[in-house]
Amino acid sequence: MDIRQVFCAFLFRRDLRLQDNTGLNLALESCQAVVPLLVLDPRQLLHNEYKSDFAIAFFINSIVELNEELKTLGGELNLIEGIAEDVIPSLPVNAIFFNQDYTPFAKIRDEKLMERCKSRGIQVNVTEDYTLMPKEFFLRKGRPYHTFSRFYAEAMGISIRKPVGTKGGKFSKSKLGTSTRILSKYVVGEKPIVRGGRREAMGLLERARTLNVDKREFPAEEATTMLSAHIKFGTVSIREAYYNVPEPIRRQLFWRDFFTLIAYYNPRVFGEAFKQEYNCIKWENDWKKFKAWTEGRTGFPLVDAGMRQLNAVGYMHNRVRMVAASVLVKLLHIDWRIGEKYFATKLVDYDPAVNNGNWQWVASTGTDYMFRLYNPWLQQRKFDPDAEYIKKWVTELRELAKRKFLT
Repeated sequence: MDIRQVFCAFLFRRDLRLQDNTGLNLALESCQAVVPLLVLDPRQLLHNEYKSDFAIAFFINSIVELNEELKTLGGELNLIEGIAEDVIPSLPVNAIFFNQDYTPFAKIRDEKLMERCKSRGIQVNVTEDYTLMPKEFFLRKGRPYHTFSRFYAEAMGISIRKPVGTKGGKFSKSKLGTSTRILSKYVVGEKPIVRGGRREAMGLLERARTLNVDKREFPAEEATTMLSAHIKFGTVSIREAYYNVPEPIRRQLFWRDFFTLIAYYNPRVFGEAFKQEYNCIKWENDWKKFKAWTEGRTGFPLVDAGMRQLNAVGYMHNRVRMVAASVLVKLLHIDWRIGEKYFATKLVDYDPAVNNGNWQWVASTGTDYMFRLYNPWLQQRKFDPDAEYIKKWVTELRELAKRKFLT
């Protein structure tokens, strides 16, 4: 089959942009015309116990803006409700392109999709786009890396390709799905701290170049990139982020790769400790304590501020996430998987592999060999010494003198 002569579709998922989109560029280069598709899967958007309304709001904003940009290029986003492996093979296309995803859910979904497409004679083209390192890099002598330090040291020797724009090609105006009006049924009332869409992402990328990274660990300072949700949903590519953020922040992008590929090669981490000997821990799981933690009523001001911020806007500073998680697991003795799920239902930037990796890191059940305990009082003294962050979110403490927070 001469793919240049066939009718193709590109399936958007966690790559809601036209620029530096590996799979989309391949489709535009290879095909006569490309139909932009996006499947609204009820298993993710409706019947999902890990669903975050903040993340869905961000997702919808990003879809609407993506469609606006497609229209300026002569195309339109076709939205289809259903399960990908059920709806896509019946479409009148000769080839389908998409970028690989790495979660257990995505792997099973895509395997079924590829099998059914091929049985219908539809050519399937899968590219890697979501990570800096290809998944094969993660295999060292045939076995996955188990320590970040070794992975990072090896990755530093690899050149990261520069971002590219949208390659030449033509978008089809064919109607294979419905318009973005269908999104109204998924609209939720939550308003996340960051808005979805490429325009917002570009503003944050520009801002990232001049961040005062020395203040990035202080939650009261506006010294973080706020790009995490945009990276999760792909309104910016991981390569665009890499080449625009300051050097000290780039390391965090490799942690994202590490956790993503740990989960890809060890899918059991969703539900089990990476270090299997810790599956036998007897947790207290006091639900009154858990409820107090979720509501920001632990009595640790820094933790309470973080949890209230999370509940209000779907975001929490990364330092505070670590402290809040440590308190839940190490002081309240509540199973890390319970906290992992709660974060999933609130975070605008929820990424299954990254969230899991961070929780296992804090719980000392993951790849790291060290036992860590964050002292919430010392963390507060060091990173919110004037209680600015605390007073913003814990309103009942706003009139308290500074010295009261330090005693």
